[in-house]
Amino acid sequence: MSFMMLLLIMLLLIPVLLLTSRVFTYYFKNIFYVAYMMVMASIALPICILRCRGRDIENMRIVRAFCWHVKYFLGVRYKVSGLEHFQTEGPYVILCNHQSTLDILGMMEILPDRCTPIARKEVVYAGTVGLTSWIGGVVFINRKKTSDAKSVMADVAQTMLKDQIRVWVFPEGTRNQKGDLLPFKKGAFHLAVQVQVPIIPVVFSSYKNFYSPEEKQFKSGTVTIKILPKVETKNMTSDDVSALSETCYQLMNSAFAEISQPAGQTNGPSSN
Repeated sequence: MSFMMLLLIMLLLIPVLLLTSRVFTYYFKNIFYVAYMMVMASIALPICILRCRGRDIENMRIVRAFCWHVKYFLGVRYKVSGLEHFQTEGPYVILCNHQSTLDILGMMEILPDRCTPIARKEVVYAGTVGLTSWIGGVVFINRKKTSDAKSVMADVAQTMLKDQIRVWVFPEGTRNQKGDLLPFKKGAFHLAVQVQVPIIPVVFSSYKNFYSPEEKQFKSGTVTIKILPKVETKNMTSDDVSALSETCYQLMNSAFAEISQPAGQTNGPSSN
């Protein structure tokens, strides 16, 4: 059997397996997602270099333009409410729950101007995706070394004030699909209090109805994104960080429970 014939058979088998095998669909979509993002990053990288001649947060506009449409290939759709809360002028800290690498697509769906994520240091080594993230102004921290993380966050605080940027933080610190939110780490709250900027909580609904690594499931599905009103930090000090963290946790955990309910089940009226 010739190579071309074998390739043709494999190409014909793919749609059949996508329709009949849950496990194959799960791995195929995940591999496609990673590969496609690598390709998009490879295209975006030289454009970012030519446009801004180096590392610049304005490159995130280019990155977003190359990433936001990937959702169509994966069968993921988004229902967004509360975008008006991003109209706050000046810097602010966005908090978001963290479930999987699919969070990147949700982030690109709503990412405001002059906003960059804070990511773990390992991401910078992820090939073209890492390089493009770096040139797009993504802030990398070493979560295993507290002293390094604090130093980076101190630099971020100065940059937020000087360049009027916003930052996107996953305060849980790790991916979580267990049905609620993990306890929040305090770094983002210390940052917001230090700079005296508001916090804007963002909540993605559970992916469980269409995406589950445990069950090897990756179907088409819709994610509800709820952007909550800002939480002010003016006149707060480091002594207020714990209470601030708890307030944001309760707000986000309640919103997560509300928007993650199966269709037709509610605990009462909801609001946007």
